[in-house]
Amino acid sequence: MRLRRALALGAALLATSSGMLVGTAPAQAAPAPAPVAERAAVTLASTIRLNNCSAALVRYPTSVNSDRAMMLTNGHCYEGGFINAGQVIQNRSSSRSGTLLNSTGGSLGTVRADRVLYATMTGTDVALYRLTTTYSTIKNRFGATALTLADARPAAGTTMTIPSSYWRRIWNCKAETFVDTLREDQWTWRDSIRYDAACDTIHGTSGSPIVDDASGRVIGINNTGNDNGQMCTMNNPCEVAADGTTKAYQGQSYGQQTYWFTTCLNSSRAIDLTVAGCLLTKP
Repeated sequence: MRLRRALALGAALLATSSGMLVGTAPAQAAPAPAPVAERAAVTLASTIRLNNCSAALVRYPTSVNSDRAMMLTNGHCYEGGFINAGQVIQNRSSSRSGTLLNSTGGSLGTVRADRVLYATMTGTDVALYRLTTTYSTIKNRFGATALTLADARPAAGTTMTIPSSYWRRIWNCKAETFVDTLREDQWTWRDSIRYDAACDTIHGTSGSPIVDDASGRVIGINNTGNDNGQMCTMNNPCEVAADGTTKAYQGQSYGQQTYWFTTCLNSSRAIDLTVAGCLLTKP
């Protein structure tokens, strides 16, 4: 997974590249819709740098200004460590914090979470946090507008951008195809996005949003890549065919889809795994 060795790599790059310097963190009417930015080139705006991973400030398509803001990263970036296969975490208290970045990677300040809304490393590799402040407060305080999660499955061939807050660096990639079953060590993921061969994401890019260049919406989350060509081991995911045969491709990177969240929302915009058609992994 694209988390391991991030700190060691960061130390080496900080010593050699000023472009990657790490910043320091500083009567009810119908609610108005949360603002959606006009489509523009993907930057580092609204990404969040964690101590070990990348993350992003996100919203559902139906979110409103008064909703608590949310932060999206990988399940394997969870502060409690890797989540065991088959385990799902819901509505657990948290004190996670991160540094919200502007379009050029500069620090806007610190955002804090008080709850893990949903996290798992089974079926997918995601962790969604509730922040202590609303979208409106973040907009007023930092001028930041959350990235919107797409509500439909992306298509093969989609051109996409992967902005990593950890490295303050952007990758331009393409969704080459989808992998029905992807396995790494004890974890198995479904319908994973396989990137084009030139998309060489590295350790520390875990949790980076995958943004559709055409719509500007988040279609996935970057999570892993095969380092050494090994088969189905840690940091060496393999693709599993219907007959159980496995193939591994050294250097190949992958991400997980995020529209699944929108299939599990109830009328209050809360994750409800009992909603008909919900695709998120259930306990």
